[in-house]
Amino acid sequence: MSEELGITTKKEEDVGEWYREVITKSGLADYTSISGCIVFKPLSYSIWEKVRQEMDRRFKDIGIENAYFPLFIPEKLLEKEAEHFDGFNPEVAWVTRTGSSELDEKLAVRPTSEAIMYDSYKDWIRSWRDLPHRMNQWNNVVRWEFKHPTPFLRSREFLWQEGHNAYATEEEALDDCEKVLDAYQEICEEYMAIPCIRGRKTDKEKFDGAVDTYSLEHLLPDGQAIQGPDYHYDGTNFAEAFDIKYTDKDGEEKYVYQTTFGFSTRQLGTMFMLHSDDRGLVLPPRVAPTRTVIVPIYHDQDEKEKVMEMVEKVSDRLEKCRVDDREHKTPGWKFNEWEVKGVPLRIEIGSNEVKEEEVTLVRRDTGEKTTVGMEDLEEVVGKELEEMQKRLFERAKEHMENNIREADDFDELKDIIENEGGFVKAAWCGKQLCEEIVKDETTAKITNIPFRYDDPEGEKCIRCGEEAKHWVHFAKSV
Repeated sequence: MSEELGITTKKEEDVGEWYREVITKSGLADYTSISGCIVFKPLSYSIWEKVRQEMDRRFKDIGIENAYFPLFIPEKLLEKEAEHFDGFNPEVAWVTRTGSSELDEKLAVRPTSEAIMYDSYKDWIRSWRDLPHRMNQWNNVVRWEFKHPTPFLRSREFLWQEGHNAYATEEEALDDCEKVLDAYQEICEEYMAIPCIRGRKTDKEKFDGAVDTYSLEHLLPDGQAIQGPDYHYDGTNFAEAFDIKYTDKDGEEKYVYQTTFGFSTRQLGTMFMLHSDDRGLVLPPRVAPTRTVIVPIYHDQDEKEKVMEMVEKVSDRLEKCRVDDREHKTPGWKFNEWEVKGVPLRIEIGSNEVKEEEVTLVRRDTGEKTTVGMEDLEEVVGKELEEMQKRLFERAKEHMENNIREADDFDELKDIIENEGGFVKAAWCGKQLCEEIVKDETTAKITNIPFRYDDPEGEKCIRCGEEAKHWVHFAKSV
């Protein structure tokens, strides 16, 4: 195996450089001449298609329909909601001219779509009969302002879904919140094997223009937190800004209640970093485009014919199976290449396997080898893939739970943040001043207010010593 193909950096020694090697050498992505913009190569895009397919099905079960709105947003629409505009202004890329002509009005390249979508909603929603109005779009967005781009995790252009719903009541909006968050968590945990901390954002960390933001938070191998998908309850804030009203059953005109929610390709980066190892990419079987790869092993033409006959029989019986029949590469080279590319299960078939009417299975996550007779092929392959899926999630969850530590005072909080990392459970009074002081002195923020904890009784705020209102997680974040 050449130096160019293999991973040369250890995950524990330099997770950033290791991650960049995994991304490029596995064939997930490539850099471009535009800083912060990557190519989603077929491997990563196939994974995104699988995630999108599963999520789209769940959205449709909720009653959410797909649409598509323009990439460009007139400046006047962004200015309609000053709080929203201020939040994204540093990240907005603008189009100011076409050819040799200056545009009459600047056009923003979509950082998110509230402004352009709600300009239509005000015309579409007139009566209580038009509600609820549930709409989602799968698209790309551009957010330009950052210093250290990282493929998938932080890029200037990324892919996502953004849902924008409107309701007659707050209760309907919050009921859908639970349904969407359930869908997000199911995709993260059951498909991507990423454990979640579900909770509510503080007012400081919530989405600009939202009444409340709810999020799923994850923990990376280096002990840093990363935010996953989120759901924003916007109340009537955007409705008032964009004049989205409806007439109720009594003939009274009212503003709609709105929600927004999103899941992006950032989740792919979280999954790649969380599960992969020093040999390369590791993919959970449920999202892997290729679940098994068959490597034939033979030394002469007679062996080749017998081996390839058995290879064909095996491949015909398995779904998402690939045969590596390249003759210019040795079996050893192929073994290493498919390890780097993260295929969950390798199947080796040589003369011994032909003779014994069995195949050799090699798990990507553990490297364990097992043999299985042809009569049990589908059952054992399915079992190995499901065990790998389960193990990846359990290992990631164990890492997360082992890195949730509780701090009883501010000095202990600072020590944990500085020397151990991970999530730090601490009591908080609910005041933004204390939240800001902690962030200024430790660079750790409140990731969310986890639903897993009851409100503290008799506890004091980690910073000011006043009565605490919430248990929160502090962490350094990507």
